[in-house]
Amino acid sequence: MRLNQLSVGQKAVVSSLKNTGSIKRRLLDMGLLPGTEIECLFTSPFGDPVAYRIRQAIVAIRKSDAKNIWVVDDDEENSVSR
Repeated sequence: MRLNQLSVGQKAVVSSLKNTGSIKRRLLDMGLLPGTEIECLFTSPFGDPVAYRIRQAIVAIRKSDAKNIWVVDDDEENSVSR
């Protein structure tokens, strides 16, 4: 699924980034690497951007950028690794 499909309160694990250019570099610099857990915290009043917890930091990501970040539901990730 894509990051922009997460509901508030839902956690997932990053599987890949399909972003390009400077936004990809910025996301990688923030620690958004494959295998990183991410949690959707809340949306802004108009719905964009959305706040996510990444490695103990709260980061706002626009939906247009979040749609290029692929994640696996945290529950699925845990059941696969067992």
